[in-house]
Amino acid sequence: MIAPSSSYRIYLATQPVDFRKGMDGLANYVMTNFDLDPFCGAFFVFRSKRRDKIKVLMWDGTGLVMIYKRIEGAGFVWPKLSEGTMTLTKAQFEALFEGIDWRRVVSAAYHRPAILPNSKNKA
Repeated sequence: MIAPSSSYRIYLATQPVDFRKGMDGLANYVMTNFDLDPFCGAFFVFRSKRRDKIKVLMWDGTGLVMIYKRIEGAGFVWPKLSEGTMTLTKAQFEALFEGIDWRRVVSAAYHRPAILPNSKNKA
């Protein structure tokens, strides 16, 4: 699988889409329903009505890439239906793709290191 780096934006469509749509149809859906550019390099994640399939659309700099996955069992964990889109972290996306409840994935808070006021730079 093409895994996003932590610098990529990942958008999750909260409404199910018609899974007969291909790359061009999903790119158009992104432009018209989310008012976003499908060629910006972000990942756009869509689900089927039965929650057992997802499609991921992204632009890799040379062309559109679409990943299609059907999961066995209860299906993908998805947020309550609402209009629009939401963003995911890389860890949440990876959990979603594996069929894990991504809502329980919380990133640790990291603080930028600071130089101690009394420390001297020794070479």
